[in-house]
Amino acid sequence: MAKNKEPRPPTYAVSVVGLSGTEKEKGSCGVGKSCLCNRYVRPKADDYYMEHTSVLSTIDFGGRVVNNDHFLYWGEVPHRGDDGLECKIQVIEQTEFIDDQTFLPHRSTNLQPYTKRAAASKLQSAEKLMYICTDQLGLEQDFDQKQMPDGKLNIDGFVLCIDVSKGCNRKFDDQMKFVNSLYSQMSKSKKPIIIAATKCDECVEQYLRDLQAYASNKKNLLVVETSARYCINVELCFQALTQQMDKKSGKPKTIPYLDAYKFQRQQVTTVTDKFVKLIVQTVKDYHTTWKAVSNKLKNHPDYEEYINLEGTKKARNTFSKHIEQLKQEHIKKRRDEFLSNLPKILNNLLNNLEEVEKLSWPEAQTLLKTRAEFQFWFVDLEHTPWDETDHIDKVNDRRVPFDLLRTAEGERIFQSHVQHLISEKRRVEMKEKFKKTLERVHFISPGQPWEEVMCFVMEDEAYKYISETDRRDVYSRHQREIVERAKEEFQEMLFEHAELFYDLDLNATPSYDKMSEIHTVLNEEPRYRALQKLAPDRESLLLKHIGFVYHPTKETCLSGQSCVDMKVEQILANRLVQLDHGRSNLYHHSANIDKVNLCLLGREGLAQELANEIRAQSTDDEYTLDGKIYELDLFPIDVNSALVLSHSWPSTFKPHGCICVFSSIESLNFIGDCVGRIRAEISQNRRDRYAPPMPFILILANQRDSICKNMPIRHQGQQLANKLQCTFVDIPSGTFPRKFNESQIKQALRGVLEGLKHNFDVMSPLPSIKDLSETDLRIVMCAMCGDPFSVDLILSPFLDSHSCSAGQPGQSNTLVLDKIIGDSRRRIQITVLSYHSSIGIRKDELVHGYILVYSAKRKSSMAMLRAFLAEVQDVIPVQMVVITDSQVDFFENEAIKELMTEGEHIATEIAAKFTALYSLSQYHRQTEVFTPFFNEVLEKKLSIEGSFMFDNTRDGSGASEDVFPQSPHSHSPAYPYYPDSEDDTEAPPPYSPIGDDVQLLPTPSERTKYRIDLEGNEYPIHSTPVGDHERNHKVPPPVRPKPVLPKPNVKKLDPNLLKTIEAGMRSTRRTRAHGDDIEPSDNYAEPVDTLKSKGFNDDIYAVPDDTLSRAKMRNFGGLHGPHGDEENGFDRMSKLQVGRRPSKYKHRSKILFSKTKAYHRRAHSDVSDDDSGPALQKKKKGRGHRGSEEDPLLSPVDAWKGGIDNPAITSDPEQDDKKMKKKKPPKTKEPKKPKSKASKPLYPPTRRNWESNYFGVQLQTLVTHEQPIPVFIAKCVDYIERTGLTTEGLYRVSGNKTDQDNIQKQFDQDHNIDLIVMDVAVNAVAGALKAFFADLPDPLIPYNLHPELVEAAKIVDHIERLQVLKEIVQKFPPVNYDVFRYVITHLNRVSRHSQTTLMTADNLSICFWPTLMRPDFENKDTLSTTKLNQSVIESFIQQCQYFFHDGEVTEPSGVGGTPPPHPHSMVESLVPLQLPPPLQPQQIQHQLQPDPLV
Repeated sequence: MAKNKEPRPPTYAVSVVGLSGTEKEKGSCGVGKSCLCNRYVRPKADDYYMEHTSVLSTIDFGGRVVNNDHFLYWGEVPHRGDDGLECKIQVIEQTEFIDDQTFLPHRSTNLQPYTKRAAASKLQSAEKLMYICTDQLGLEQDFDQKQMPDGKLNIDGFVLCIDVSKGCNRKFDDQMKFVNSLYSQMSKSKKPIIIAATKCDECVEQYLRDLQAYASNKKNLLVVETSARYCINVELCFQALTQQMDKKSGKPKTIPYLDAYKFQRQQVTTVTDKFVKLIVQTVKDYHTTWKAVSNKLKNHPDYEEYINLEGTKKARNTFSKHIEQLKQEHIKKRRDEFLSNLPKILNNLLNNLEEVEKLSWPEAQTLLKTRAEFQFWFVDLEHTPWDETDHIDKVNDRRVPFDLLRTAEGERIFQSHVQHLISEKRRVEMKEKFKKTLERVHFISPGQPWEEVMCFVMEDEAYKYISETDRRDVYSRHQREIVERAKEEFQEMLFEHAELFYDLDLNATPSYDKMSEIHTVLNEEPRYRALQKLAPDRESLLLKHIGFVYHPTKETCLSGQSCVDMKVEQILANRLVQLDHGRSNLYHHSANIDKVNLCLLGREGLAQELANEIRAQSTDDEYTLDGKIYELDLFPIDVNSALVLSHSWPSTFKPHGCICVFSSIESLNFIGDCVGRIRAEISQNRRDRYAPPMPFILILANQRDSICKNMPIRHQGQQLANKLQCTFVDIPSGTFPRKFNESQIKQALRGVLEGLKHNFDVMSPLPSIKDLSETDLRIVMCAMCGDPFSVDLILSPFLDSHSCSAGQPGQSNTLVLDKIIGDSRRRIQITVLSYHSSIGIRKDELVHGYILVYSAKRKSSMAMLRAFLAEVQDVIPVQMVVITDSQVDFFENEAIKELMTEGEHIATEIAAKFTALYSLSQYHRQTEVFTPFFNEVLEKKLSIEGSFMFDNTRDGSGASEDVFPQSPHSHSPAYPYYPDSEDDTEAPPPYSPIGDDVQLLPTPSERTKYRIDLEGNEYPIHSTPVGDHERNHKVPPPVRPKPVLPKPNVKKLDPNLLKTIEAGMRSTRRTRAHGDDIEPSDNYAEPVDTLKSKGFNDDIYAVPDDTLSRAKMRNFGGLHGPHGDEENGFDRMSKLQVGRRPSKYKHRSKILFSKTKAYHRRAHSDVSDDDSGPALQKKKKGRGHRGSEEDPLLSPVDAWKGGIDNPAITSDPEQDDKKMKKKKPPKTKEPKKPKSKASKPLYPPTRRNWESNYFGVQLQTLVTHEQPIPVFIAKCVDYIERTGLTTEGLYRVSGNKTDQDNIQKQFDQDHNIDLIVMDVAVNAVAGALKAFFADLPDPLIPYNLHPELVEAAKIVDHIERLQVLKEIVQKFPPVNYDVFRYVITHLNRVSRHSQTTLMTADNLSICFWPTLMRPDFENKDTLSTTKLNQSVIESFIQQCQYFFHDGEVTEPSGVGGTPPPHPHSMVESLVPLQLPPPLQPQQIQHQLQPDPLV
């Protein structure tokens, strides 16, 4: 059994000996026996004690640790040798304890001297405890208590300690003598001995050499160099002794101290690095405590290894250093933060250079403390310095400690601040000096690039001083100023040409000739050419002006807040008390609306965002607008399909209006579809035919992008608003972070409220003369928006009167004046409007007199007056009022004198009243100023009403547009659509003007019903100014209406057809006129009588075409015969007016007439006077369906459709005289109805009104093998190249449409015509050539190749792009290829003369690409590639030789040859506006050619 047990590991007892004794013998310190034992038995750094005293008290000497012995038991250490064998080492230290009283060795049981006692091999001491440290003595119970095994030990080996350091009052030789004696005694025991050279870290080399020499003289005596302090070779010493004690082990190996020291230091360094890294990773806050860190890391191996090797004290010191480093870094960070903020603080508190320039830094600190904002920027601490206070921990307190300013860094920053103020002052002065330099350079034009100007100012002192950024900033500011000034002057110029714009009714549209005239006239103006480099902005201003002229509202007034309508409403609302006239309220909401239900329509969360923005601006769902509080109930609808109808909101929610928000072209198209569906369903479900329509508002959301990207969305938004006849709210100028601006929301709400008020007004009964019996006279006062005088000035003659009161509710710009006129008191209704608002009532409403106001300081004010007055019926009295500061102006200012004189001359010519109001005088501000005018109006009242009644009846009985009643803002789009700047490609209208089953002359009630239904369901009026609700309704004088019998299914007839039928039925009229005793209105429903009325009215207001007119006049006089009291107002007015036919004031004033005709002569200077005579009139007679061309400024909305002539055309005395000379009866042949031909939806049918076997047919039928080019194309090109290569604006400036048609007609009859013999304008031939391609069934460039051309245009490499285009053009059909090559070669020749024609390849491509490609502009994919399509045609023109004549690639010149922009870098192509050319740019480009008109 015993054999199976594993043997116990051997145990060896080692005795550590060395010099011991009193201080006299050993010196002041020992040789290091205790430290060596301590380090070997307990190697951890925390268990190592440097002090082990041998001086003890008697009590300590007698304690169980010492136990009255002169040796210590250190304990037992397990040991594993290199061979893997384990053993145990029991360590004994032989010493000599000294009595602390006598300083002599304590008496013990063994009285032998130390040399003999230390060499003893057997030791015995009962219950002796293990020694740990000196503090253990007397406190044994507080330490670990272990007894020496069995109370006795047998020593197996000795470690002889010899101190090789300098020693403490001890000589090395004396120590060696003692050692030699001790060694002699130990050698007798035959036990192994190892010499431990202690304190080698303080080694004396000589001592060590002597020791080694001593050991070498002894047999098997090894010397191990040790250091207990650094734990070097301690374990090696005992290991060597163990090997000697174990007979089986080999000879022990020793390591020199230096080698062992290096190894140990490397180990310490590695462990230290790991520990430091661990501390850095763990401790981030300098407030962390060591206790928390040690508890957190106590099980981490890197932490434990460092603690064992270096000890807790060193670890804590390392931790403290890291904490201090963190604190210093935090303080530095805070200091840097404070110092970085100090310049900004000084700039706020000490920004006056004059105040601080002479101050010292201490004085500046004192000044800082006096600032009111001192406590906001600084903190004055009680304890300093600041980095030793708790302020360093207040990270949220960014105030700068004031004591930091006392440092050198603070003073340095202050000095830098003063220098910065000095340099900034100098910089500002130089920038202003440079700005003045730029102002002196007069050749700088608006839009001119900085690079073109830089070379002229490089020698300027200010230029050299400031930086390039400042130069560009100053120049940009200068450009903004001159651009703004140029735009203001351009706008004023447009107003000064009022006669050029304001000769057309509101519901008409500018014709192609009209637009050409506008361009021709404006091109003569320097203010037009001043914006040469800003052509897109100039075109935009012009288009905006034209749009406002034909669709004016106070919201879109070009004068903004200076609009007369707005100012008058504000003044009258503040100064007049509204009187209740008992007007019936048929609308369930009155004009004073308190609660408004709004439906918000949008996609992708825009509706909810708008609702949130409105609520954010509201207080408890109450919104304040224009001084009134409205309760808003919002219902946002996020539409994701096209099926949004009225049932999208609950049945309990009755919306008053719908605000539609969009941010992209896709959402805009979706909104348009939704609005159409909602209106359609409302129209179907509406039971009450008089129920009001719901206003719609379009709002564009801000996208935070460049303004260029928003331009197409804006244009299409305005376009859709025009089509839907609703208000469009654009993004205001400036920048703002949110999607919706407060001004947008207010404008939208105003639109809804005014729509409701307008509906309320429209639903009320139309006022008649009988209804207005309390109002004797209706006067309209007109003033120009933006005139340099206060509106109070022109209102003061009325407002200062005690008899002045407010007008009817809803008429916010109307006042009523009770005044004695003649022999009785009269009630005069005075409506004060802007000229643009007055145009709407000039023809449609009964007005007894006009007060026309203009400023003598503004030419445009007089021009607007002339334009307005020219179209006023000459039976209506006019009072002209000129405004200036004082009478002195007339004599001191020639411009004022000229305008006042002109006004007085006009007044003299038309027999109008003329007076002046002086802003600096109170005398003329009395109502008596207008008393003579009121007297004249009262005298002519009956004739005025009679004239109006005749005009009203004539318009109603002739198949005029009143059959389709239109407000100034409804139905027709703003302009026709011209993709190719020609009217042969006009887009179809939004609805057909013919084909609807309507009555020719409906009853008044039916007409009112139709107006409401039409406007309410399909095209509601938007943005109608309050009080303007009556402008679209004609108010007849008191008349007893006759019963009207409606005739169903009567079509709207062509006026030419009406004249034809009328001519054949005149004999019937004569017979019936004498046969029945009836009034003309008795049988209005009969078609024959209807035509009779048409002819009847024509005889009154137009010069008769034949000799029957006089008979008809006589018949008119006797038609109604005397009926006594039964004679109605219509008959009386007829008798009053039979003597003179009403005309317009422009025919009574040479000034007005000459101004109007001057524009026409300038625009058509290439046409001789004979061309406008009877021959030309005859030539135009057969084209009635294309609109009236007698007045080249007027044309129907859709010239290519058959229909009714524009009713706005009135007779012109000059033309009437020419007609009377001709005296030819009208042709009775019914005009042919143009054939409709299927084509792409975007393109209208052919504009021709004659049958042709040549034009509008397939290209293949026009060519032969011998003649690959159609004859017409060849003739046109030959004529243009012979006569037109020096014509400015060739192919861009349009020719006369009549000449174009004549060219094609003549060619139809004879293919051999000679254009040179015909002597036609080259622009007309160019237009005829383009019309040829536009009339082709298919475009010259086949549709199937368009995608390939677009993709080729996107290629960046120039040569590669041309190669691909050349491959594509080879795919053309042979006929198309030959013609295309011929045309491009011609255009290339034209481009070579661009210095005279101004038509570069770029300009030619802009004019020709829509004609050659005919893209579908309603397709958004096509719209996005318009620039690419144009660049393709430009490339063909430029590289004509390469594509078609095997030539080389030519170097592009100018911007025309630059590669096409990458599609992602392009500005999104705009949907072409529905505006006439040449104003409409085909696309927005980054770089635009100079306007070729200049």
